[in-house]
Amino acid sequence: MDPIVLIKAAVMGLVEGLTEFLPISSTGHLILAGALLDFADAKAKVFEIAIQSGAILAVVLVYWARLAGAVIHLPTSDGARRFVLNVLIGFLPAAVIGLLAYKHIKTYLFNAPVVASSFIIGGFIILWAERRQRDHEPRIAHADTMTAMDALKVGFVQCLGMIPGTSRSGATIIGGMLLGLSRRAATDFSFFLAIPTLVGASVYSLWKERALLSVADWPMFATGFIVSFLSAWVCVQWLLRYIATHRFTVFAWYRIAFGGVVLLTHFMGWVKWVD
Repeated sequence: MDPIVLIKAAVMGLVEGLTEFLPISSTGHLILAGALLDFADAKAKVFEIAIQSGAILAVVLVYWARLAGAVIHLPTSDGARRFVLNVLIGFLPAAVIGLLAYKHIKTYLFNAPVVASSFIIGGFIILWAERRQRDHEPRIAHADTMTAMDALKVGFVQCLGMIPGTSRSGATIIGGMLLGLSRRAATDFSFFLAIPTLVGASVYSLWKERALLSVADWPMFATGFIVSFLSAWVCVQWLLRYIATHRFTVFAWYRIAFGGVVLLTHFMGWVKWVD
């Protein structure tokens, strides 16, 4: 395979891994990176979804003890059963709404004004959420103490992440904070929800677009997967340390600035912000 293609795959994997779990929208960054690298055809779109599995593996390894403990103690522990049930409940809205609304989202929402607005509005919502949490003590300190209704509410909020530029992790983390979760509890549950959500999206996309794939593509996909995994593994561990002593304010201002970049690149004709 052409080394240039592998370099592009590595860059895209790096972008995916570094942005998937930060509240800044991996989709928006992948669109921009793909446009700059001339890596934005139909197969590239499938590639972008597929390499999410590398980022998922990183989360599984970071939370391995927690996830393995839940599975092992599932038959005997009420806490383990509540944890698994909450993740499934939180995943359900995205599974249902995603299947029903996927085509409409791609048709009507994938454009520069929507992407830019999502970045900018999301930035101001983060600022509001941080100000609110500063003035109100969180109702839920740990993800383990969430109720099924808490999980369902966060699950519905996660659906906002389907809007291009919103960010799945941003919707669940900031939405969770607005629903009364602490910054750490919202972040943890966002990562737990990412596992079934991103696995489902990857499998669905690969199956639906299987006609575009061939054995000759495996080096490209393998490169993107490995780089996505390594960069996401570093990013997730960094974020968990970061939120222990910092707020998400810096990401808010970044989103607002990046929204301006989306508008600039669109109106100057530098980036084609559509599928």
